[in-house]
Amino acid sequence: MLQGNSRFASGQAEHPWQDLETRESLIDGQHPDAAVLSCSDSRVPPEIIFDQGLGDMFTVRTAGQTLDDAVIASLEYAVTHLGVSVLVVLGHQHCGAVASAVAELDAIAAGAGIDLGAAFAAEVTDSEIIDPATDDGLPENNAASAAEDGAESTGDDDFETAGRIDSDDVFDKMEELIEASESVLVRSVGASVLAAQEAALSDTDDFERVHIARTIEALVDRSSVIQQALAAQRLSIVGARYQLETGKVEVLSF
Repeated sequence: MLQGNSRFASGQAEHPWQDLETRESLIDGQHPDAAVLSCSDSRVPPEIIFDQGLGDMFTVRTAGQTLDDAVIASLEYAVTHLGVSVLVVLGHQHCGAVASAVAELDAIAAGAGIDLGAAFAAEVTDSEIIDPATDDGLPENNAASAAEDGAESTGDDDFETAGRIDSDDVFDKMEELIEASESVLVRSVGASVLAAQEAALSDTDDFERVHIARTIEALVDRSSVIQQALAAQRLSIVGARYQLETGKVEVLSF
């Protein structure tokens, strides 16, 4: 597959196994070598970017390579009934689903009065931060001053205490809001973006890489079939990311 991608990226694609004879040879069955879970983006067709032909790959595509029961069942079919030995989770550069998730997170945070930018900075500096939505102009020792004035802790309400919030509380609250979202993209891709931001990553390329890793983790966690195939060494999972600018596939993990 990587050799095929090298051909494609250099403009020397061979377009193998796409003739009449190959098509007719596959009428009664298929024996693909690999399964690929990739984004539905029209710029990222796996068979083309890997320069593969008919019957070579079993592909499943969703926006942001998002998982659901149908996707998992399809991949399990490829492992159990088709005997694929490699499962590739393929993300890509400039993923619209990731960009959309970033925007959705910003909207969710704004609606909840959360300053995500300050929270990310606090993750780097390990410092307490001020939420502009609740800052009442108290001095730096805000919480202590409020306590002296008779303010009392209210358990979960400690998320916002006298205008200050802790970065860990911010991310915990955002996780709750993401899980409650009606959007499957927010619950999946958005959760990956938040995890990347919590790790002090701010580049979209890194968001995409983290989402690929988390998709693999979720796939293994949710599928006993894939777990067993991995344990028996009948299957390998590879994380990869297609670069639109170069045409090359970046291998992230084996």
